[in-house]
Amino acid sequence: MKAHRGRIAGLGVALAASGALIWAPSPAPPPPPPPTAGQAWPDAQKGTLPADLPDGTAFDPGLFLDIRTSVGSAPTRDRRHRRLVIRGPGDSLRELRRLPVSRNPSFLSLTVAGDDLVWVESTDAGQQLWTADLRTGRPARRLTADIGDARFYQTQYDLVIAPGRVNWVAAAPGGGTEIRSVALTGGPVGKRAVPGNWALTAWPWMVDGLTDIAGAGRLRNLVTGEERPLPRTRLSETACTPLWCRAVSLDDDGYPRIEVVRADGTQRRLVARKTARTVITDVAVLGRFEVFAQVTPASELSGRDELLVYDIATNRTVQISREAGDVRYRNGVLAWSTGNAQSFLRHVLDLRSV
Repeated sequence: MKAHRGRIAGLGVALAASGALIWAPSPAPPPPPPPTAGQAWPDAQKGTLPADLPDGTAFDPGLFLDIRTSVGSAPTRDRRHRRLVIRGPGDSLRELRRLPVSRNPSFLSLTVAGDDLVWVESTDAGQQLWTADLRTGRPARRLTADIGDARFYQTQYDLVIAPGRVNWVAAAPGGGTEIRSVALTGGPVGKRAVPGNWALTAWPWMVDGLTDIAGAGRLRNLVTGEERPLPRTRLSETACTPLWCRAVSLDDDGYPRIEVVRADGTQRRLVARKTARTVITDVAVLGRFEVFAQVTPASELSGRDELLVYDIATNRTVQISREAGDVRYRNGVLAWSTGNAQSFLRHVLDLRSV
């Protein structure tokens, strides 16, 4: 009788276990893939750009005026000079500058405001500030060679045109930062030394704390002198504009975590985690779009990551490209390339048209 009761009890345990397997909740389905840019923003302006100019020389765009017009550099066919050119619709070209390759030239920090294009011209002899009028077609002219020990952080605010002057930062003698500016018509360079490690952001603000391990710590208005503290998150690195901050940290599992939060500390939102990484220095461009990349299983083979944008206005993530490299942003236009080092195509998306 005892053995019979034991068999019944054993059967009950087996049935209970079977029932647990039958009635156990199924794992949550994976989240749906993000919409593509075409699905999310069907009216946005987008286009492609061949890697080479019509003469076969490699074109390196530094700034897009729109999806069909860009400013960048290319060698001459004989490889003796480096050119700065405006490449327009139908591959029309306007040459702005030409420098001998022997001088190790480069054209940096291209910036535009209205019809005024400004850039830093760098050679082995030093750096100079140049400008060109996009409307009149007049020859480019030098604004100044007195740019000091300029600091450029690869952001759209390395040079800021406002109001009627070009502004930038340089290392001040003895430490700190020197705020410099010159009129668009040329003339003497204005200089103002301030303690701290400052960078320019959306005019008329600048941001401090670039050498701090936690990143940005305060904003200061260059016109009024007003200062604002910026939100800090434990064990995160923060970069800020007057509107939004980006905080990058590691979660409890050691994965990257990207968040955005308003500069006043409100509306903190999770942008991405796991294999996410930042790909441009600028934060929440146009006050709305946080650009980032996600490493995928195919990334190790292709060397390219999935390119995504978190749209703050709609609180959703949009896929820009499944495989993207050489991601750039300037003047409201996002650019990236697909293909490989030997053969690639550049793509552009005008975020201003979203």
